[in-house]
Amino acid sequence: MSEMDATDHAILAELRRDARASMTAIAEAVHISRAGAHARIKRLTDQGVITGYTVRTDPVQLGHHASAYVMLAIEQATWQDVQARLRAIPEVEHMALVGGDFDVILLVRASDARDLRRIVLEDIQAIPSIRSTRTTLIFEDFTRD
Repeated sequence: MSEMDATDHAILAELRRDARASMTAIAEAVHISRAGAHARIKRLTDQGVITGYTVRTDPVQLGHHASAYVMLAIEQATWQDVQARLRAIPEVEHMALVGGDFDVILLVRASDARDLRRIVLEDIQAIPSIRSTRTTLIFEDFTRD
């Protein structure tokens, strides 16, 4: 993988700001030709720097009025199984394997507090390899533009 320069970083910033931006708009924003922008985006994609394009949504507008970070302590050497089981829970929006007091952090979105309780107590804690959980409620979300 070749080293990224300031123009590559500027292109990525534009795509993070608006993944639907036209190639012309990106090229103009970073002061390069359209062909140059296209070639750089293709290279960044081929190298695995760009792994996809997505849309940001408002969880409340989607009916998710309760969100939480759920930290998990899991049994050693069970990450692959735990990860597969967590992927099957649709309300788990994000998961990360971490170091520290806990092994896994989840971002869970639910319709309300009762639904969040069900997800944590019945779905997540039902996974045999999970030793303990700690749930931290999210009062308000902020995303970087």
